[in-house]
Amino acid sequence: MNSMNDNAYNGANEAELGFLKEIVRMLPAGLTVQDAQGTLLLVNDVAASQLGMDGSRPSPDLAPRREACQQALRSGQPVTSEEALHHGAVRRVLLTTHRPISFAGRELLISASSDITEQKNFEDQLFRSAYFDELTGLPSRRVIEHRANSLLARGEANDRFALAFLDVDNFKHINDYYGHAVGDALLVELAKRLGRDLRDSDMLSRISGDEFLLLLSPVQSQEEVAEFMQSMLERLTAPFFIDNSEVFASTSVGISLYPDHGRSFETLRQNADIAMYRIKNDGKGSAAFFNSSMEREALARMKIEQSLRLAILEKRFCCAFQSKVDIRTQAVKGIEALVRLRDDEGVIQAPGSFIDLASELGLIDELTHLVLAEIVKSIDPINDTFGADATISINVAAKQAGNPEFMRSFAQALQDTGFPQRFMIEVTEDAFVAKNHFQAEILPMFRKLGVGISIDDFGIGYSSLSALADITADEIKIDRSFITDIHKRPRSQGILRAIESLSEALGMTVIAEGLESFEELAYLQAATKIRYAQGYYFARPIFLEELKLATPASSESRGSVSARPMQQNRQGYSRASGYRR
Repeated sequence: MNSMNDNAYNGANEAELGFLKEIVRMLPAGLTVQDAQGTLLLVNDVAASQLGMDGSRPSPDLAPRREACQQALRSGQPVTSEEALHHGAVRRVLLTTHRPISFAGRELLISASSDITEQKNFEDQLFRSAYFDELTGLPSRRVIEHRANSLLARGEANDRFALAFLDVDNFKHINDYYGHAVGDALLVELAKRLGRDLRDSDMLSRISGDEFLLLLSPVQSQEEVAEFMQSMLERLTAPFFIDNSEVFASTSVGISLYPDHGRSFETLRQNADIAMYRIKNDGKGSAAFFNSSMEREALARMKIEQSLRLAILEKRFCCAFQSKVDIRTQAVKGIEALVRLRDDEGVIQAPGSFIDLASELGLIDELTHLVLAEIVKSIDPINDTFGADATISINVAAKQAGNPEFMRSFAQALQDTGFPQRFMIEVTEDAFVAKNHFQAEILPMFRKLGVGISIDDFGIGYSSLSALADITADEIKIDRSFITDIHKRPRSQGILRAIESLSEALGMTVIAEGLESFEELAYLQAATKIRYAQGYYFARPIFLEELKLATPASSESRGSVSARPMQQNRQGYSRASGYRR
C-alpha cells in the first residue's frame, strides 16, 4: 500500500516537475541558470535564441555578459544592465538582471532577459530627431550650441574659435524652379562639401531650411579662418548634378570670432548672422567677418523692421493710382494700384524702403490684402476719376504667386469685393517659369472669377520667346528699360517688334511701361501696333486724398486723359519687388 502511495507521489512530483520545466522553457523572457564556474545548467528557448545557442544564427560576443555575471557573483548583489548583442548586421538589445542565489549548498546565478530592441530603436529615433537633422544627418543647433558653451565654460581667452553663419543663396528660386526634391538633394550635397576637410574638433550644423552653422575650434588667427573659408567657398563653385539637372549654388557666410566678437554663443551667432546679411546685400557668394559698423547697420535695420510692423498694425499704408492709357485715343484702359507708406511723421515713403523687408519678414501677404482693402474703400472716387470700366491692377510678388494658401485667400478676397472681374493681377515672369504649378493650379481659380493676369517687368528676368509661348496671360507689360529712348536704340526696337508680334499671335495685350517723353510716344505710335502705355508722360500716380478732393469728371470726359505731358516731381519712380516706387 505504501509502495503504491510512494509511486503515486513520485509520479505526481515528476509530472509537476515536467510541467514546471515546460513553463520555464516557454517563458516569454530569456532565462538562464549557471553555477559559480559559469557552467550553464538551464537555458530556456528564448534565452537560447537571444544568445545564438539554437543554431539559427551565429553566437554574439558574450564577453560583456560574462563580466556582468562575475560582478554579480563576486558582490552577491543583483546586477541589471543593457546588453547590445550583434548577430551580424542585426542588433538586439536586452535588459538583463543577474541575481545570485544559494540553493542546496551551491552558489548559482539566475539571469532573466527582456528584449527591448524596439523600445531602444524608438528612443534612438527620438534622440536623433532631437539632436540631428533628419535630411543631412548633421548635428542640430542644440548640439553645436552645447559644444560652443563647453568651450566658453573654460573661460580661457587663448582658446579662440570661430562661428560661421552660412546661408544658401537664392535657395527659394532653386526650390521653385527645380522642385523641392531637388532642393532637398542639393542641401544634402552641400552639407557633404561644406563638411569636407573639417577636423574632429570642428562641427557643422544645419539649423534651419537653408542655414548652417560652422564651429571651427581651435583657431590661431583671423587669417587662418579666412583662408579656410575661401577654400570652402571655392569647392561650391563646381555644379551639383542632381536628378539630371546641373544646379549651381553658393553660400553667403558671416563669421564671428571668440573672444573678439562676443563671449556668449548667442552674441557670437547674432554677430555672424549680421555679417552674413552684409554679404547678402553686397552681392552674395562670399564671406565677411563681423565688425562694429555692421552692428550699427543691424540696429538701424531693426528700427525699420519695428516701424514696418507697427505701420501694418496701424494700417498706415495708402495707395497711389497710375493710369494705363490708349496712346492713340488717350482713353484710360486701366489703373495700377501702387502701395505707399506713411512714416511716423506723415511723410510718404516709396516701396524701395520697405517692400523687400516686408517680403523677408513674411508681411507681404498682409500688405497685399491692405492694398485691396484700400481699393475697395476708394472705389467711388476711382470710378469718378478713371471710369467704371477701367481695370484695376494689383501687384503680387512671385513668392506670393507660388503660395497656394495665400493665392486661395486672395482669390476669395477678390470675390468678396463683388466686382472681381475689374481686377488684374500683375506678377513677374519668374512666377510662370518656376516649377510651382502656378499655371496649372493657381491660374484657374482667378480665371473662374474673371480676374485678368498681367506679366509685369517683362524682359528683365527669365523671359524668352519660347517661355512666352507657354504662358497663359492677358497682358504683357514691357519693362521700361526697353522703352527708355526706344527711338534711339535699334536693337531694342528689334526686340520690341519680336515681343509685339508673338504677343499679338497669342492674344495678349502689350503695355509699354515707363513712357516719359514725346519722342518715345511718337516712335510707338509710328513704328509699332502697341496701343497702351503707362508712364509719367501721361500721368503721375494719384493719391487717395487727391481722388477724394478731385471734382468728379463729367460723363463725357470720364475715362480719358490729356496726351500733354504733366509737369511734376518724378522722384521715386522705379521698380522694386513687383511694386512701383
